[in-house]
This record gives sequence, structure tokens and C-alpha cells, in this order.
Amino acid sequence: MRDRGVTAALPDTPDVVRVLVENHDRFLGFLERRLGSREEAEDLLQEAFVRGLARAGSVRARESVVAWFYRLLRNAVIDHRRRRSAEARSLARLEGASAEERAEPADAALMKVVCGCVLRLLDTLKPAYAAALKRVDVDGLAVTAYAREARITASNAGVRLHRAREALRNQVIKSCGTCTLHECLDCTCGAGR
Repeated sequence: MRDRGVTAALPDTPDVVRVLVENHDRFLGFLERRLGSREEAEDLLQEAFVRGLARAGSVRARESVVAWFYRLLRNAVIDHRRRRSAEARSLARLEGASAEERAEPADAALMKVVCGCVLRLLDTLKPAYAAALKRVDVDGLAVTAYAREARITASNAGVRLHRAREALRNQVIKSCGTCTLHECLDCTCGAGR
């Protein structure tokens, strides 16, 4: 199923609303797969619709409304997870346990959705970058634990991760081309299959 996005001139708010309503089920499924809960997905989608309608004027002329809204949803999921993580850390502090002991494992459903070419491209990076990404982003190791493991400071580990993610992003763009513009939702590069 392809985008039903508006791509001509700047979309009017009624056009944006129409496209969002037409794709409601796709958006809900997208969120439910990432959150693992229909209730959370419905709540987050409702918030995203409100936020999206308030920002409907920010859709660029040639940008697909659907792609724009998926980007908004991905940001909403990230924000939601950050809030949940902050709440978990606060509860852990109250209970006397460290946040690292209470860290949630990497979301298995999210890891299945990640385009396979991303993991394949890790080996094209500098070994230190690849190791950092594998341990922190793939294995779910905390940055401070990775820093101890790599025998570097936590600050240095954060910088290394930032640079590694930037290098990986550039490699994905080189390797996959235009499918990265659609956030690999409909990957056409073939490497992920």
C-alpha cells in the first residue's frame, strides 16, 4: 500500500485531515507494534493527531503528509519512551535501586522492524564505532557500562556513540539511497530482506 500523501502545493488543513483520517489504521498499527499496547498506541495517536493538526502548516510543498506524520509519530514514540524511562529511573531511585539495574531491555519488536541493511552496514564503520553501536544500540547495554567495558570515560563513550550514529546514517544513505527518505518503512534496497 502506497502513501496517500498530498504532494503538490502546500496542503490545506482539510487535505491534511483527510489524509490523516484515511491512514488512521496504518498509524495505529505502527504505534501498537512499537509500544506493545493498543491502549498506549491509541492514546499516543490521539496526542499526535492533536499535535499534527496544530503543525499542519509546517508540511513542506513536496513532502508527503503521510511521511511527515510518520516522522511525527516516531518522535512521539521516542518522547514517550524517554518519559517512561525517566519515570522508571525515578521509581528506582525511590526504591533504592540504580537506574542501570532497572533499565529495560531493547525492544525486540523494534529491532525486528529495523532495516537489515543497517545491521549489515555496521561492519563498514570503524571497529570502535561498530563495537559501540552493537553493544549499546543492539545489545541494549547502558552507555556507562559500555564505557567501563571499553575502558573510556562515559563522556567519551557518548561522543563515540554520536559519531558512530552519524557515520552509520551516512553509510545507510549511500547504500540505500531514496528508501531512507521514507525511513525504510517500505524498504526497496533489498538488503533488509
